[in-house]
Amino acid sequence: MRTNWAGNLRYSTDRLHLPASIEEAQDIVRKAEKVRPLGSAHCFNPIADSTVQQISAEALDFGIELDADAQVVTVSGGVRYGELAPFLHEHGYAIHNLASLPHISIVGACATATHGSGVQNGNLATAVRAIEFIDASGELVRLSRDADGDRFAGAVVNLGCLGLVTRISLHIEPTFDMTQHVYLNQPMADMVEHADALLASGYSVSLFTDYKNQANNQIWVKRKATNTAPVDATFYNGILADRNVNPVPRMSPENCTTQLGVAGPWHERLPHFKMAFTPSSGKELQTEFFVAREHTRAVLDVYRAMADDLAPILMISEIRTAAADDLWMSMAYNRESVIFHCTWEQNWDVLQALLPRLEAALKPFDARPHWGKNFRMGREELTALYPRFDDFRDLVATYDPAGKFRNAFMEEKLFGG
Repeated sequence: MRTNWAGNLRYSTDRLHLPASIEEAQDIVRKAEKVRPLGSAHCFNPIADSTVQQISAEALDFGIELDADAQVVTVSGGVRYGELAPFLHEHGYAIHNLASLPHISIVGACATATHGSGVQNGNLATAVRAIEFIDASGELVRLSRDADGDRFAGAVVNLGCLGLVTRISLHIEPTFDMTQHVYLNQPMADMVEHADALLASGYSVSLFTDYKNQANNQIWVKRKATNTAPVDATFYNGILADRNVNPVPRMSPENCTTQLGVAGPWHERLPHFKMAFTPSSGKELQTEFFVAREHTRAVLDVYRAMADDLAPILMISEIRTAAADDLWMSMAYNRESVIFHCTWEQNWDVLQALLPRLEAALKPFDARPHWGKNFRMGREELTALYPRFDDFRDLVATYDPAGKFRNAFMEEKLFGG
């Protein structure tokens, strides 16, 4: 039986189509009564599951096309960030941000509004300039930001509901080098008091904590190498690390990207983990909730108040930022966001019991869950969090009126009662 990357989910079918051409993919979609697109299997919930059959763009016979004049790169649906990034750097280009893991597919990451960090950086989907997909009738549809405006903004974070994405085009910029410094043993009181300043202190910043240990938090600051500001031995009472570390203290730093202020290409510093190694823990569960930046301290207090409840299964929590965007189903839609991520031991029964209490505590802050992580909210709660929720449902009906691409998870969260 096939599983997702973390191994916490067994897919409900062994029928996986790997078409080698767009024409073959179109034929599969036309003949299917039900089929669900599958990315790189890095989601922690059944968003990509199917009891009938799945289809992946991983083997499509198209690679990477660079258009320097238009400042756009176009990739086929199966390309991963870890494959695209070195290619771009070698040709003198970059994309604006990367997630913690370079192992994820570009199409899957954009479909779920996956992100890196940075108060000025939108999620990965904000780089998209055009998208091509096979709709339920088997027709090839192309939408672009320039030509299709609002409809395009609804289609980019598509949750796999519009069809199989075959090509995606991203904005590129000149390549750049970065440094990465880590500060250790920051007191919790300083993290809470200075959270906003900490999160704005670099191009990409992550705060790591377990909320329980009051004096052992980490600050990861990634800056462009052109930033010549002095690097202090202490930073908001965090102590500059003199060795490479892992966000999860008990784990080896070998699989982490280079730290200690050593300059290197953007794609070797923006992720936390190297492409050649197993990222993060592997066997884990994840949750992630987005709140407006003005609620940062209040939400920190929520997690701190629940520290004893979280402690039995919490491996580490990461706090990051994302700029506001106009993508209808993005967790950062129309608001600058702070993101509270948790990596949990793979104990679903305990997390399932904990999640309703955590979500209830976060409800006053209109917390939006990451579409690819573990959460319990249903359609009624999600509808209230997304102003364009009904518009997205209508858009899906345009390209998939009979629900060919829907699964039980999408029916529950988006379409059902």
